[in-house]
Amino acid sequence: MPPSDRIRDHAGQGATTVAAHRARRRLRADQARQLADLLRHQLLAGGFPDGALPHETVLATDYRATRNTVRQALDLLRAEGLVDRLPGVGTVVVAQKYPHGLDRLMGLAETLHEHGTVTNEVRTTVPAPAPAPVAERLRVQPGTDVLYIERLRRLNGLPLSLDLTYIPLDIGTALLGADLENTDVFRLLETITGQRLGHAEITLEAVNADTHSAAVLEAPRGAAVLMLERLTHLADGRPIDLEFIRFRGDRITMSGLLHRSL
Repeated sequence: MPPSDRIRDHAGQGATTVAAHRARRRLRADQARQLADLLRHQLLAGGFPDGALPHETVLATDYRATRNTVRQALDLLRAEGLVDRLPGVGTVVVAQKYPHGLDRLMGLAETLHEHGTVTNEVRTTVPAPAPAPVAERLRVQPGTDVLYIERLRRLNGLPLSLDLTYIPLDIGTALLGADLENTDVFRLLETITGQRLGHAEITLEAVNADTHSAAVLEAPRGAAVLMLERLTHLADGRPIDLEFIRFRGDRITMSGLLHRSL
């Protein structure tokens, strides 16, 4: 074989080796992500009641994975702030996410009552002209005053969400003297109107925390937060509460029950 052919043949073998190596790394990364998803579900569901995960060798056996894959999966969970590795102890759960259902219309204190006390730091309560998108959703004339409320909500003292709320002023005026620090707005609205809340339209997406939101929520700047936009209606159909809620994504998990219909 001519030298030039041998060089090309050797180069081709090298390229094949590099491609195979990259494929193995990609496969291991995929497997680590899959394992991290399974372990995350377990630890959030209380699957490790003593607070410690099994040893890496046990996890590798249970999930038929390599030790390297297990380590990568645990690294992913550690990066999320869910676990940490303690010398002489192993991998332990260091954070808890709290469940927030999406299939029932409830205030935060009602939703999380089993997990502790929700308190509200009322940062702003002021009548303000409704921006056009707010006016449209609440069915008021643009520029009409609405009540704007900004609250930092804590669970057992930990910052959980930053809520921006808009309410028509004919209803919102009664909230100005209400106990917003210790009572869900939903309960107050039902008391003021004498009606039950009926339904809500929601949109949920992940956004990066702006400087202000990150500081208030005590989250890293640019960290991902869950943005829940919710327009709540009274039982008679009137929209009365438009909220933009930023949840710390490392402290809340959203869930719901869906039924298939075609």
